[in-house]
Amino acid sequence: MQDSGQHALPMAGLPAPLTVGHRGGASGWWVPLAEGVPVLSRARSEASASAVFWQRAVHIALQLVRARLIYPALDAKDRPVWRAGPLPQVAEDALTALAAAAPPGAGPSAMPPRQVLAAACDALADALMRTPAAAAVGAGPWTAPAPEPVDAEVQRSVRGWLDRVEDLVDGGPAPLLVLRVQPPSDDQAAAGRLTADLHLAPAGSAPGAADEVAAATVWSGAARLDGEDATELRPRVQRALRRAARRCPALAALAAEENPQRCTLYAGAVEVLLEQEDELAQAGVRVVWPERLRTALSSAAVIGTEPGDDEQRTSGTTGVGERPRFSVMALLDFRWQLALDGAALTEEEMDALAEAARPLVRIRGQWVLADPVLRRRARHRLLGQLPGTQALTATLSGTLTIADDVVPCRPAGALADMIGVLRQGEHHQDPVPAPAGLRARLRGYQQRALTWLAHTTRLGFGAVLADDMGLGKTLTALAFTLHQQQHTPGPTLVICPASLVTTWCREAARFAPGLPVVAYHGSDRTLDAVTDTTLVVTTYGVLRRDQAHLASRPWALIIADEAQHAKNHTSATARQLRALPSTTRLALTGTPVENNLSELWALLDWANPSLFGTLKSFRSRWASAAEKDPASPEAAELGRIIAPFLLRRRKTDPGIAPELPAKIDQPRLVQLTTEQASLYEALVRETLQQIAATRGIERNGLVFKLLTALKKITNHPAHYLREQPPSDGQAAAFTARSAKTAALSELLAAIRLREEAALIFTSFVAMGRLLTAHLGHLGHDPLFLHGGTSLPERQRMVDAFQAGRHPVMILSLKAAGTGLTLTRAAHVIHFDRSWNAAIEDQATDRAHRIGQHKTVTVHRLMTEHTVEDRIDELLTRKRDLASAVLTSGDEALTQLTDRELADLVSLGERR
Repeated sequence: MQDSGQHALPMAGLPAPLTVGHRGGASGWWVPLAEGVPVLSRARSEASASAVFWQRAVHIALQLVRARLIYPALDAKDRPVWRAGPLPQVAEDALTALAAAAPPGAGPSAMPPRQVLAAACDALADALMRTPAAAAVGAGPWTAPAPEPVDAEVQRSVRGWLDRVEDLVDGGPAPLLVLRVQPPSDDQAAAGRLTADLHLAPAGSAPGAADEVAAATVWSGAARLDGEDATELRPRVQRALRRAARRCPALAALAAEENPQRCTLYAGAVEVLLEQEDELAQAGVRVVWPERLRTALSSAAVIGTEPGDDEQRTSGTTGVGERPRFSVMALLDFRWQLALDGAALTEEEMDALAEAARPLVRIRGQWVLADPVLRRRARHRLLGQLPGTQALTATLSGTLTIADDVVPCRPAGALADMIGVLRQGEHHQDPVPAPAGLRARLRGYQQRALTWLAHTTRLGFGAVLADDMGLGKTLTALAFTLHQQQHTPGPTLVICPASLVTTWCREAARFAPGLPVVAYHGSDRTLDAVTDTTLVVTTYGVLRRDQAHLASRPWALIIADEAQHAKNHTSATARQLRALPSTTRLALTGTPVENNLSELWALLDWANPSLFGTLKSFRSRWASAAEKDPASPEAAELGRIIAPFLLRRRKTDPGIAPELPAKIDQPRLVQLTTEQASLYEALVRETLQQIAATRGIERNGLVFKLLTALKKITNHPAHYLREQPPSDGQAAAFTARSAKTAALSELLAAIRLREEAALIFTSFVAMGRLLTAHLGHLGHDPLFLHGGTSLPERQRMVDAFQAGRHPVMILSLKAAGTGLTLTRAAHVIHFDRSWNAAIEDQATDRAHRIGQHKTVTVHRLMTEHTVEDRIDELLTRKRDLASAVLTSGDEALTQLTDRELADLVSLGERR
């Protein structure tokens, strides 16, 4: 082995052979650090890990010396030595990172790597400063003769350097400095002069901490801070004040005092403190102003014209009442308005404030502090114009972003009147009576919804009625249709799923017998009989086929029932729905959010185009943060903004449906049979290997296929193996192959003994057919409603079930999860899980809705220690979609890592 000068180095006495697990000894030698630097700094890339480690350490130390980051000190034996420091943050970070990557044996085992590196940097600084190489360091503190005379700039530079070194050597925490500005007398205020007392508090203390003490009491010996007296604290306080004085020169005089305790602040210093309050806080100095002096004066952005101004350019008229109709195309003025204790200043007072030369200003008989920002706002009050959409969302949220600053705002004039109406929501002070043509008595919450719809739409807005399933949204919508026809003549178009066409026609005939109804559905559909008073009912499927024909007519009102069908704003259904012309739009849905807030935006944007901006801006400003943290300020702000346009009441809300019986959730966990467990484990083992070897779309497809197949196995082996439905003599064997089937058979036997009825939901039509055959052999004679069931047959099934002729109905979740009233059922059985809480709840609401007189028991069948059991945790978290929005279950699961996926699908207890 040789050094860089080709001199031979002694051979290391390594034991031979060296093997893993064998302990051996080795001789070593001491090398003076200065002599080792040439070798260490040139370690080859193929050198050992410890050599590379020390090469990097030497490079960092050399850079510190070259940057003159060194200072003289005394070692433990009072000998003069050189130390590396004070270290800048970048050097601290580099040494910390290097210490974290230290290989075994890189230094003394008894010392932490970071301490080893610090000692090495100090040793290298001392060694190099004792060689001729010290001349290359250049002039700097402690490395050059002091100039004659010493000017102020040099003194400040050296003093600052000394402060940093002393902080390093001292090691004690600097106390938090608190400047408590005293309320001024009239003479002081008139002269623009304030006084501030210095207080001390432990570092990191909250404002107004109980352990804060006046500096004067510390210097006099009457008080201590964290057990330390004046001797220990004085140098730290003086260094902290000198650092603060570099930001605010007015503190220099205080920093120069031996016992700093009070200072006088003139107008310029007050200005600096006001402007640099945040920067000083970061430097360890907190400024505390007298409450009345600092906060009495405030500013807000005011949007809209004040009474007496020309309001017509921001509004039009509805033709039905005195209130203005809002236009998203309008431009509204916005400006700064200053206030004293919440009372708006006059234009003359704001002019006087704008012309003030000093921050202390007397307004309405009291002295206040007007910081430079407030005075600038007083000088430049007019801010320009805002589009109507931005003006509305800003005033509803109460904040507006101006030049990257979020500031409070409020509406004025016609805009303020409109915001006042919108904020009243369903509790409007001017209730709207039920229309004369309505042959039903509205419940209290339905009457309030009618009032809300009438006032909201009269202002020119659309609305989203998002009450829980089963609270009678159809009746409310019919009442609103009759109300609208009294004020806005024109036909009404209802677009709904095919399964609801009959329901709408029957409900209209029952509750609004004077309302002409046309079912625009079927091969012989026509609009020839439509008049200004007609209610036209059609489907989303017909809309896609006949969009041009439907769009050729002007509609006074369009109602999108089960509006979540248009939750994907890029779908053909959503695009064609948007293209229909209408005066007013009303969306009805029991699930305004199923998977994410983009779906909510789609509904709101259809009802009120452009009001909530683009989807990109909506997600950027509110949705992304709200989905991550439902308790975030963005979530709260979004709630305030959408509240006037979306009304949602739940059956569990106080006073909504007190007569509705309780709903009992009864999960039932079962074990896999031996056959199911064997199929399950084999599929998981085989598919996880395939998934680990794939990426991208192909991987997502395999994950989805695996999850679907596992659901089928947990249902029944026959479902997974695609077997034919069982014959009459196979009932017992069929039951024994699946724990779920056995549990279902027991459950239905108990329900039959009580002479009650049950709904059985499954996500799979194939499983529904298996259950239909099996339960038929057991004597239950079930009905089976699925996507292939015709509309007349669907209605026949519903009527037969409600009449009690068939006590068991099996339903495909997708085809029957919405739009049906099946209140004869006292039991809802979810044979398998949908992995979407909203869809599952919609299905349950077929039975638990207005008209139900029995307690509804919801049975959720789950196989224990399988993917189904673990997905139940996801559904629990997704249950309250209004406050905790997660991505779609299936979609999110395809993004799991291989390890996460294995944990999810493997048999066994939850990890």
